[in-house]
Amino acid sequence: MHSSFMPPRQVKIGDAAAFVGSTPRAIRHYHEIGLLPEPERGGDGRRRYGYEDMIRLLWIRRMADAGIALDDIRDAFTTDTASTGAGRGGDGEGIAGVLERLEESLAVQEEELRRQRAAVRRMRAEGSRMGLLSDFVTERLKGLPEGSLRQADLDTLLVTERIFGPLGAALQAARFIILATHPALRAESDRIDDAEEALDDSVAVDDPRVARVAAERHAFESALQAVIEESGLDEDDDALCDTWDALHPATADDSGGGEDGAGLGSGRREVGSMSAVDAIGKMPYDFSPARLRCMELAEELSARDALKRSDR
Repeated sequence: MHSSFMPPRQVKIGDAAAFVGSTPRAIRHYHEIGLLPEPERGGDGRRRYGYEDMIRLLWIRRMADAGIALDDIRDAFTTDTASTGAGRGGDGEGIAGVLERLEESLAVQEEELRRQRAAVRRMRAEGSRMGLLSDFVTERLKGLPEGSLRQADLDTLLVTERIFGPLGAALQAARFIILATHPALRAESDRIDDAEEALDDSVAVDDPRVARVAAERHAFESALQAVIEESGLDEDDDALCDTWDALHPATADDSGGGEDGAGLGSGRREVGSMSAVDAIGKMPYDFSPARLRCMELAEELSARDALKRSDR
């Protein structure tokens, strides 16, 4: 017994949209961009869609769901129509090329998602601030007493990693490991930090306090370096450099001491296309002239000591 129901030969835009799981607005947009030829209108002035239109709409919907851009779908249909000489989208080079580009794009997105998930897991495991640092840095900070690292320590490491890359921050981490485990050194560090901060804009660069604080900073840094050497962390630094170089073989662009003056080499700086000098120049530091002079004097004292040691 034959069914009395007879499917229509053509349907209105609302029925077409409902069938393919789209919307009338989307179909109108397909017409506007040349993705779907606009059908003839009926006596009531409304568009009517036939079988071939529905097939095309189904293909468009499936391809869009797969992540293919509408412009690429249109170009693919145009290419395949020209290659097959028919009005239907085939599986010619047009769609094949689009799919190849899409797969490459998805691979990049998958890699980025893996990186983001790893970062989120690291932040959950290590704490939000420490987790913002790379694995290369956080690995060295593991095992420290809980709460022994200060927010300012992690902030400094984050800035250092941005300028000099994970290796630079991992090397600097030795400083904070010692401060976290030696209360007397931490207290002396705080005292000198406060003395430097007191060298504000009201202090002249030739004020005697500038030279005195510089001498105190130099003495502290020397004492800190001695503890680092006694602890064996300086030997760990050498191992870190070897590990980094093994993971990041040097290239022609890592000759060291180039135009940026960083001299790190071996791919140790990771700041995209920005040199270390450029990165430092874009990071604001609220240092007064007196404090900058104090830093210069402390560096001069360190250089003088290094020269004396080399002459022995």
